[in-house]
Amino acid sequence: MNRRTLIGAVAASAALPLLTRVASAQTSPKTRNVVFVHGLFADGSCWSKVIARLQQKGVNCTSVQNPLTSLHEASEAARRAIAAQPGPTVLVGHSFSGMIVSEVGVDPKVTALVYVAARAPDAGEDYTALAKNYPTPPATAGIVFNDDWGQLSEAAFLRDFAGDLPPEEARVLYAVQQPFKRALTTEKTTNAAWRTKPTFYAVSSQDRTINPDLERFMAKRMGAKTIEIEASHLGLISHPDAVASLILQALNV
Repeated sequence: MNRRTLIGAVAASAALPLLTRVASAQTSPKTRNVVFVHGLFADGSCWSKVIARLQQKGVNCTSVQNPLTSLHEASEAARRAIAAQPGPTVLVGHSFSGMIVSEVGVDPKVTALVYVAARAPDAGEDYTALAKNYPTPPATAGIVFNDDWGQLSEAAFLRDFAGDLPPEEARVLYAVQQPFKRALTTEKTTNAAWRTKPTFYAVSSQDRTINPDLERFMAKRMGAKTIEIEASHLGLISHPDAVASLILQALNV
């Protein structure tokens, strides 16, 4: 090896640790914590596939078990989870829990918001009235109430909620859905965190639970970084790679 080659080899060797650190910085999220909140007809396990992908990136994940009793109690459960995080946190909500994201996302610890086929009302806005501007999604007709507690029928769950999942997987999810209290769906948020925080939205283009055009309207109104997934309402389960990728973008804000 001549002198010039030797010098080049030494220089390359010396630069390797620096290049490794740069590459690591490019792939390592700025924010390391994510709090997930689930919506109606589900429980905290619905985020499992997304969580597994983020954990592989070294992200600390917490999935809230939403009580689905009142907006106040659901918001308090999310606030407790955020308070328990060791640092800055991205808040992610699916379906109804977009209201929780909007309500509690004003927390200073929250750095960005991610809505996945989720409600995104303005502060004090009547979401039910907003939704009436669009055709009623088929899943609404499948809600069955037992006194004040509602859940989806199995037929509606498989067809209108989890329509792009294998039936055997959808039936397991149907079995673990949590009932919700009737009054929960009529409450209004007092905050609209998306007005002050970086916001991301995943639209489910084949959604039969929330009208996809309503999702597009809310995402556009928020000025959210938006992706579209050719998915049912459960895009977080049928397309976890796409949802995890969007969350990683939020973690790097």
